[in-house]
Amino acid sequence: MPAKFQITSLAERFLPAKRAEQLRPFLQRVDGLFSGEDEQAQAKRSSLIAFAIRIAGAALALLSQVVLARLMGSFEFGIYVLVWTVTLILGDLACFGFHTTIIRYVPQYLQKNQTDDARGILRTGPVFALISASIITLIAIVLLNSLSAQFAPYYWPAFLIGILCIPAIALGNIYDGTARSQGWILAALSPGYILRPLMMLLIFILLLLTGWQPQATTALIAAFSGTALTVISQQLFLRKRIATVLPKGAGTYHLREWIRVSLPIFLIEGFFFLLINIDVLMVGRMMEPDSVALYFAVTKVLALAHFVYFAVKSSVAQRYSQLLHGGDRQAFNDFARNSARWTFWPSLLLGILLLAAGWPLLALFGHEFTKGYPLLFILIFGVIARASVGPCESLLSMSGNQNICALLYALALIVNIALNITLIPLLGLSGAAIATVCAMATEAATLSFVVYKRLGITMFVFAPSARRAGD
Repeated sequence: MPAKFQITSLAERFLPAKRAEQLRPFLQRVDGLFSGEDEQAQAKRSSLIAFAIRIAGAALALLSQVVLARLMGSFEFGIYVLVWTVTLILGDLACFGFHTTIIRYVPQYLQKNQTDDARGILRTGPVFALISASIITLIAIVLLNSLSAQFAPYYWPAFLIGILCIPAIALGNIYDGTARSQGWILAALSPGYILRPLMMLLIFILLLLTGWQPQATTALIAAFSGTALTVISQQLFLRKRIATVLPKGAGTYHLREWIRVSLPIFLIEGFFFLLINIDVLMVGRMMEPDSVALYFAVTKVLALAHFVYFAVKSSVAQRYSQLLHGGDRQAFNDFARNSARWTFWPSLLLGILLLAAGWPLLALFGHEFTKGYPLLFILIFGVIARASVGPCESLLSMSGNQNICALLYALALIVNIALNITLIPLLGLSGAAIATVCAMATEAATLSFVVYKRLGITMFVFAPSARRAGD
């Protein structure tokens, strides 16, 4: 077999002996990260891949939003932001948690050599998502038509186009879950965070070059086209990749069991998606599109700090399932606690950097967007609170505690809505930011408490030790 590439050897060969000796401890840790085969090393590699994709994705998303805001103006951009946010929420919810159920069950089935069961759930996922998403789309169209008098007329055509994206978004989430169930983080995250926004931006620019107006409806047509093309590419890629680890054969179907597990996960993810987007929705309901655009620009800048949390969450869910069903309880506990550390410190560093760079980043959207800079100093506390406990909800979902997790998210959502209704009329956009921080702090505290009570794991970055299982 060929020798593995080692940074330590490379440094000894090309650097002065004294400098190479000084760097040896650090470089050996790096070599251990990329050559180790234990769960910690694999998870760290997955986290780094996810982190790199989220960095590239966040930069691409920021660039695309800046281009849209510059070309469309704050009013049309605000319409697009609100409609696309609602569309993404409905598309994510349309899976009813089945994409996460795939992540939970496929590693378990393959570990126990239950290949028929694995084939069954992987075949069921796309069909289930397509049917449920199509039903939701039809219901949304009926509701949109019946409630059209309840909102401004410029929203109606934009919402109609956005709603048509729901099935493609749902299918994309199923394929994301399929890739994550195998630990294929690059294949899981690249379509949604790289390919889709890139396709949307290129198609939007192409439409403008062919004479279309820079309006919200044009941007949403580009979003529809980009999403559809992305899903087609995902399906073609995963069909070939899955065949290499799971040969063709009969499938066994446990639809009732899978749905029973999926529904609490659906509530968790539904409440979570609403929780992270409710402030934008409430601003859209209570303020003009220009204010929606301003607030959304701030949240997009802050997303550069949030993606650490999502990168770790994307890479550890499958490891949680494997370790839990592998029987090594102490390894499971240690891994869970370490995931909180991997989340917090990079999030804190990026948060500080964003506070320093926030004003020029907002200025990229347009000079009027710099009025949102003070909001960053409020919202950053929510990012730190969530990062301090790591991906607690993934830990609860993978360990069968999804019901209580859903209740905790419902509590945080209620807190968020109540505070938004109270504070937005009093403080405007600052009120929405304060409501969001309070809800995120509630979420983090309650999730960490329940993980400790149910699993005996102290999911808090500054906790000195964790209670061992059975103590």
